[in-house]
Amino acid sequence: MSLPRPLRLLLLIALVVAAVAITLIYSLTWRPQPREDAPVTCTGQVAQLQPGQALKVMTWNLQYLAGKRHVFWYDLPGGDGPDERPSSADLAMTLDEVVRVLRDEQPDLVLLQELHDGARATDYQDQLALLQERLADLYPCSSQAFYWKAAFVPHPRILGSVGMKLGTLSRFRIARAERLQLPMLEADLLSRQFQLKRALLVSYLPVRGGDELVAINTHFDAFAQGQNTMQRQVEMTDGLLQQLQRAGRSWVLGGDLNLLPPGQFEHLPEDQRGWYAADSELLDLASRYPMIPSLQQASGSQQAQWYTHFPNDPAASGPDRTLDYLFYSPRLTPFASQVRQHDTQAISDHLPVIGRFFLPSQE
Repeated sequence: MSLPRPLRLLLLIALVVAAVAITLIYSLTWRPQPREDAPVTCTGQVAQLQPGQALKVMTWNLQYLAGKRHVFWYDLPGGDGPDERPSSADLAMTLDEVVRVLRDEQPDLVLLQELHDGARATDYQDQLALLQERLADLYPCSSQAFYWKAAFVPHPRILGSVGMKLGTLSRFRIARAERLQLPMLEADLLSRQFQLKRALLVSYLPVRGGDELVAINTHFDAFAQGQNTMQRQVEMTDGLLQQLQRAGRSWVLGGDLNLLPPGQFEHLPEDQRGWYAADSELLDLASRYPMIPSLQQASGSQQAQWYTHFPNDPAASGPDRTLDYLFYSPRLTPFASQVRQHDTQAISDHLPVIGRFFLPSQE
């Protein structure tokens, strides 16, 4: 039996509207492949790593150059922070401060997270490009990988374009890089199109004599309560590191893992504990690989000097937890490490972690 003509017309209209909505969402959002080549830029004559040389590595979540004068809507447990974006003056001042710290430390390899590119909330800046312009004499090479990109996000606190990426700056030649998609938060099909798509940015730096240093930059998920997303991201990362270990490769991994070391969960205010698991997934990596800070440093009586996160929540008076780490291959020989706290607490809600190593000598 055929439908009455008015119902047929309504059904046709509904199908057309649905088709238009699907086409619009598809055009506004981004669907990366599990593995993709990542852009690499090197300018001029770039030095190559040498066997046995010293290497200084920094990892730093720059909080999209927003500075520390705001409480953003996602900074409070209830998702009701008052601020939606930094001012243009904040962005300019924070850029100056980041450049100051990088020029002072002059790490050989810089692993940066939360760099905006094309986001309405930060004046559509390409923040990696801004840093490269100011630091071209120090870092002739870079690689990058997006982990959030959409032309329009219909969230009431966003209502515009987003773009966030990992950026790696290097004094030494990067031969190639790739982006590896991390497991994503569970979500309905519509929400999935607009959510962050966390990744590993894997850069390959040749070492004279045929060896290679693999530099991995990442930013694990937050807000994953009640899901096993963090565990799945740890497992995928561990799988890559085990693969590099079996191949006898030298590597360093740095980033904001959003994971507490054991012993810090109990130190947090109760309203902050919900972001984390009492039995941290970090142990799966810390039990296999050396890291900065070590578990003893991050969990001991001097743990405060290894705190890397200063929440924007007004209830926090200073750094109060460790979320950022450097892991490294046993083939590297560490000889110094620190969290630079004394003059970076007004720059970002994360503090830079620095490690110094010797590369393996020529065999």
